[in-house]
Formats: sequence, structure tokens, C-alpha cells
Amino acid sequence: MSSESNGSGVESSYVKIPQIKFTKLFINGEFVESLSGKTFETIDPRTGEVIAKISEGDKEDVDLAVKAARQAFDHGPWPRLPGFFNQIQIIKIITGHENAKSYLLFQKKKKKKERRKIMLKFADLIDENVEEIAALDTIDGGKLYSLGKALEIPGAAEHLRYCAGAADKIHGATLKMSRELQAYTLLEPIGVVGHIIPWNSPSYMFAMKVGPALAAGCTMLVKPAEQTPLSALYYAHLAKLAGLPDGVLNVVTGYGRTAGAAITSHMDIDKVSFTGSTEVGRLVMQAAALSNLKPVSLELGGKSPFIVFDDADVDKIASLALQGTFINKGEVCVAGSRVFVQEGIYDKFLIKLVENAKAWVVGDPFDPNVQQGPQVDKNQYERVLKFIEIGKKEGATLLTGGGKLSNRKGYYIEPTIFTDVSDDMTIAKDEIFGPVMSVLKFKTVEEVIKRANATKYGLAAGVMTNDMNIANKVSRSIRAGVIWINCYLDFDIDLPFGGYKMSGFGREMGLESLNMYLQVKSVATPIYDSPWL
Repeated sequence: MSSESNGSGVESSYVKIPQIKFTKLFINGEFVESLSGKTFETIDPRTGEVIAKISEGDKEDVDLAVKAARQAFDHGPWPRLPGFFNQIQIIKIITGHENAKSYLLFQKKKKKKERRKIMLKFADLIDENVEEIAALDTIDGGKLYSLGKALEIPGAAEHLRYCAGAADKIHGATLKMSRELQAYTLLEPIGVVGHIIPWNSPSYMFAMKVGPALAAGCTMLVKPAEQTPLSALYYAHLAKLAGLPDGVLNVVTGYGRTAGAAITSHMDIDKVSFTGSTEVGRLVMQAAALSNLKPVSLELGGKSPFIVFDDADVDKIASLALQGTFINKGEVCVAGSRVFVQEGIYDKFLIKLVENAKAWVVGDPFDPNVQQGPQVDKNQYERVLKFIEIGKKEGATLLTGGGKLSNRKGYYIEPTIFTDVSDDMTIAKDEIFGPVMSVLKFKTVEEVIKRANATKYGLAAGVMTNDMNIANKVSRSIRAGVIWINCYLDFDIDLPFGGYKMSGFGREMGLESLNMYLQVKSVATPIYDSPWL
């Protein structure tokens, strides 16, 4: 197949690269330039070349987006209709409807169904444009095109459908009181939400945050990572086509230190959802507390233990360990990069790891045979290489890899495995977010539990054994939000995801994810024949 170009130096010999259609901010249903007129460059990590210039949003642009979202929440059709009795009067005056109350209830039900209908249409449009979106994530973030097309983009659409199914099933409860009161709860949308999404999985993270917030009836502002803005802008376009009312979904591209900071400190944003590093998560919490004390949900860093016991199938689990660390070029928050191997199979396991790592294919992410593309940008590329050098200096043994790919330009790093790693080494403690694995030997169940928990993080863990007594003991002892037994990276829409400790709090995916965007209102009235009155 001949090479295709989009006019910006972006090309591939495997796939037709789409034209970049959307580069401006999306505010109140329209694509607009930033007020300052400033732009920033988004870079193709395969080559280091510029893809496009993107509007750079700042505080003033965030203010406009929040104003649009607030108007859509307070007065638009997307959330629950406000002002029940006033609307009855309006209906009586305008329509002369005899049964205004019944008419209003009918309209409410219709609008709830309409919310679901629009979200389902949004999901359908994603499916119809899956190849273009996958290509955008590949040129923008170095993600494998084949996985994006087959899994991540369809997964984003399915997540929207899952949440759409809950949009008209959000109910409170009738309460049995201890005194003569009649009481119930209402679940109401929290309001205007600020979503700050990371660069490692821009499409699925977009759906993971936007889906439940839309279903709950919230309006929102999304700030994609400055490294990967293209797919978020494309999703805004599809949301408009699906019929989402103006102001419900706004996208402001820009930098974390400016646009992101303006979101977290904004007095008219009611909730912030952030996925990113623990260091930035702290800043998000501080800004939220110092502004209007808005609630936050945080999905932060990880240094997940991947624990292999003597009875595990070495061939199968070595392959799984490799994928658990190197998938998505190691840019995965739950990467099982601390691989603990019991001493009885340690040497055999290392041999198999090296064999698999040397067969691991690094190259153009559009190539269907490639397993690992480039790091997302130059900064991350250099950061990972720095960690590799630190590992060498601190005395770990470099088993394989350890360098950059010399036969091509771009931000490619060899899959790297260290052994003779101690728990106090930097590469065993810090989140690297790259294709770097540390292999550590252990003897007993009690020892590995203690060592696995000796981290500030608590996002995920893997337990590989055929002994279910061991599996149960270890899974109940590890302080992490997700434990995979004899599998790894097996996410599901129904499986709540989130962290312990400095990996954050709050749960995404599953029906629990809607709770992050709902408030509970209790309503009580006296029963008038009560002896207490």
C-alpha cells in the first residue's frame, strides 16, 4: 500500500491517516479559537514531527466553558427539570393543558428516555468512526492501531451504552423511620463536573468519565492531556451530531498548569474527576479544598506487584507477566512492573522472560505485527531512559533491553528487564510508566505479602497460583483496589476500578461509577396523627 499523508508530515505505509478536522476548543456546542489566540503543537511520537497546532485554552476559556455548562445544568433540558410548581403554572398559561401535572410528568419521563437515546446515538457514532478515531490515538499517543480499532474505541462505545442503560434507572429509596415520619431519598446530579483525563488511554478514559456523568444528568468540561487532544475533540463533534444539548459537554485543550489548574480551582465547578500522577493529584485536592471545597475523585499512580508462586505454569505466566508490564509500551497505571517470583521457579522463569522479551516486536504502531509503539512524547521517553540508568547505577542487573531503538527515529525504547532488584531500589519503588520490569525473588507467602504491600501505591496486583488457599489469602491481604488471580489486565465494564493509599480514591466503571456524580437528598414529612406532634 502506498503511503498516505494528511499534509502535516504524518503518514503510514499501513493505514490511511485521516485529515485532522478539529483543532479548536469546543464550548457551548461550537468549535472556537482560544480567547488569547495561542496554540500549541501536538507531536507524532513515531517521528517527533508536528501533527497539528491546537488551540491553547487558559483560565478565561475555562470560565466560558464553565458558564456554558452551568447554564446547561441550571436551565437546560439535560438534568432533572427544576422548579416543578412554576413549570405547572407555565404549562397552564402557555398550553391551556387541563392536566398540567400529568403532562409535566410525561415530559420528565420523555426527557429521561431522551438522555438514554442520545447517549446510545453517541455510542453508535463512535462505532461508525472507529478507524478514524483509532488512527488519531495512534498518531497522537503512539498507541497500537490494531488494539485501538478492535478493543479500546469499541470499548469506549460500549461504556457509553452501559451508562446509558442506567440513565433512566436512577432511583432513591423509601425509608422506614424510627419515629412518625414519612421519608425518602432523591438522587440528584451533582452539577457541573470538571474531567481531567490522561494521555495513556485517551479514548477509554474519556468514556469512563463522561459516560456516568452524562447518565447522572451532569454537565461538564473535559480537559484532555496536552499530549493527546485529538480524539477528545473528535468525540465532542460526535456528541453534537448525536443531539447532546449545547453546553452539556465542553472540551478545553491546553496545559495542566493553566487550563487544568483553572478547572480544579474554579468556584462554579461542583466536582472534579482526575486521572494522572500522584504528585498532580495532591495539587488537585489542594485546589479543590481551597476553592469551593468541591469533591474530587482521583485515580493516580501505581507500582503493582505481579506475584508468581512455584506451582504456576512458567510458560503461560511468563508471557502474561510480559504483557502486564509492556502492554501499551508500559504506559499503564496498573502495570505489573514489580514481578515477584518464588525461588523454586525463579531461574526457569527468568529464562522464559528473556526469551519472550527478545521476541517482543517494537515498531510502527500502525503495523499489525508490532506489539509496542513509541513512548507518548520526548519527555516521557527521556524519563524512562533515566530510570533505566538509575537501575544500572543502583546495582540491578540488566537482563535484556535497556536502550533506545537505534534503527528508527521517534521515541522507541527496548523492552527492559532488571533482575537482582532489591525493594529499596528506585526502579522498584517509583512508577516508571514505561517498558521496564523489575524481577524480585521471594521465599514464603508471608514474606511476599509484606513486600508487596511495602509501597505507597495500591492500585492493582496479580496473584499467580493453582492453590486457591494461597490465592484467597494473598488477595485478601494485598492492599490494592483490583486483584487479578491467574489473569492480568482483565477489565470489565461491570468491574469497579480504583485505588487504595496514594493511588487515589473513588471507583470508576461498574454502577458504582454513577455514585460519583450523584448527590443524596433526604426528604421527610411528619405523619400528622403522631403523638409527638
